[in-house]
Amino acid sequence: MKLQDRVAIVTGAAQGIGKAVADKLAAEGAKVVAVDVNGEGAERTAEGVDGTAVQADISKPEDVQRMVDETVSRHGKVDVLANVAAIVPFTAWDDVTFDDWRRIMSVNLDGLFLTMKAVEKPMRAAGYGRIVNVTSNVILAGTPNLAHYVASKGGVWAFTRAAARELGKYGITVNSVAPGLTATEGVMASPHAEAFEFVQMLQCIPRRGEATDIAPSVAFLASEEAGWVTGQLLVADAGMTHN
Repeated sequence: MKLQDRVAIVTGAAQGIGKAVADKLAAEGAKVVAVDVNGEGAERTAEGVDGTAVQADISKPEDVQRMVDETVSRHGKVDVLANVAAIVPFTAWDDVTFDDWRRIMSVNLDGLFLTMKAVEKPMRAAGYGRIVNVTSNVILAGTPNLAHYVASKGGVWAFTRAAARELGKYGITVNSVAPGLTATEGVMASPHAEAFEFVQMLQCIPRRGEATDIAPSVAFLASEEAGWVTGQLLVADAGMTHN
């Protein structure tokens, strides 16, 4: 197993891609800490993988520090951070307000900064770390009704590249996975669900993407096998886009 005895924090783990990532990392041997603002959902995921749960809002510094402190207290280390938590809106450009913009940025980008800063200390002390940030193929496609989301996810990719430069000397890799449209609970309950037929026409593989299609890319980048891979964008969208 690729992640035997590794300790992995997965944010956004209550459902969708986050839950699939938690399940996959656990299947590869990791001790998973499932983190979500939805505490009950995090508990359900943790129970399913014999892991632990932390209820936390990653846009709040105190919640993020508690998340890391509890993980280190329980497991003694943090080997992997999978940043999956995000807000995915559907808002026409004319209707996007600055409050909308700040809400998206506070989770999708501020949360990334806070979680990476918090796990950096124990990872640097250990001389080992794997950080995998989930962005989106919308940064390559400029998808409509998502301007603030596209901006935030573009920031995720740019920050990933910059952080890889900063942290490589400490034995920490930082990479990003860009999923395409994926049939998660959140997507299927939103207007984005209506886009699948069109998106499948653009893909090389003509079927709906599932959360389990994304998790293996995260697991690879979180593993020791990816030790010579950093600052990279792995696009997992059935060939819809290219970078």
